[in-house]
Amino acid sequence: MESTGVLQALPVVLALELAPGEHPQQLTLSRDGAAELAALVADDLHRLVPAVAQARLTLGGALFDAVELLRPGFPAWATLDELARRIPRGQLENVVAFGHHGGHMPALPLEPDPAYADGPMRFLPLSLLAPEDLAAALSEQLEVELIGRGEAGAQTADWLMRHVGIRLEHARYLSRNDLLALTCVQYEHVNLAPLWQLLEAAMLTPYREENALSARGLALRYADGKAWMQSPAQWLAAHNGDGAERSHAFAGAVFELRQYAALLEAHSLPLYLDGESAVQIGREEGWLAEILAQPDPAYDRPALFAHEAAGLGVVAVTVAQRGAAGHAHVLAHGYPLRPAALGSLVTVLADRFDAPSELHALGRIQLDESGRLGAPAIALH
Repeated sequence: MESTGVLQALPVVLALELAPGEHPQQLTLSRDGAAELAALVADDLHRLVPAVAQARLTLGGALFDAVELLRPGFPAWATLDELARRIPRGQLENVVAFGHHGGHMPALPLEPDPAYADGPMRFLPLSLLAPEDLAAALSEQLEVELIGRGEAGAQTADWLMRHVGIRLEHARYLSRNDLLALTCVQYEHVNLAPLWQLLEAAMLTPYREENALSARGLALRYADGKAWMQSPAQWLAAHNGDGAERSHAFAGAVFELRQYAALLEAHSLPLYLDGESAVQIGREEGWLAEILAQPDPAYDRPALFAHEAAGLGVVAVTVAQRGAAGHAHVLAHGYPLRPAALGSLVTVLADRFDAPSELHALGRIQLDESGRLGAPAIALH
């Protein structure tokens, strides 16, 4: 019988490793389908940890990528818990399931995004609402038993393969801590440990600032629910090497900026350029920019120049004026994070500096005599 005291939420996940080349035919389950699966999951968990019988099991009938679950505030689990707590006790058994009705899940955080549907792993969020006097012991048992022998039962795996239309390599239960650890290892494996450092702070200690350095040495920090990254041009100013080395290093820094921006966006942690010159516009359009100076009437009209790198396309757009003796007066740098964002970036910079919207393609990364990101010293025709 369920306790009448305070219930504490213990987050769990059913992790599905798909067979190579497999893709789910659907990302959400109907209400009836979710209820059927929840009953099978309850049997599995009772077998693994008998004390689960004293808690209320809640299942979200949706298949997510890890990036959708591991977000600040853990919105999928928070929504699952909130919906479960709304249901008056005594109106159901200790198993609650939420599926779609009319093609829609009961709340937006339980709607998987098709943009993340192609990964090799899918995850169904589960939660155990346990009486306060049981929660600590049950949490400890789950941490030990699930990682050690948390394979889903044959009936559960068979049900998933038949109803979701996928072949599975494995189906197993993990605590949320297990999922965090698994994702940490994956990011470390691809040299993204600093990114995980920011994400972990945002999810587990959002009240605390965190600082890190990317693999290429760009300064990173987390503060006030946002991630901040040093601009590639600022980083380049402190980088050593000849022109070719500096150009190559700058292209790598922009690649890293794009990589971090895409992954942080997937985890719903916004990324901004750090520093006094950064302007926090354009992020939603897929670009970032920094304003370095205002137009000088002693120079020519501002113009826009595109720095390009092999395999990356346009890595930066510089706004500059040509002046006496051919010197360039640099006003701003913009960084398109994806190809489709270039048009918006050019439009905004042209409007801001009253420059022609023509973008002069340089075919390379242009550095000035000091090795900084710059613009040509002569007019382009």
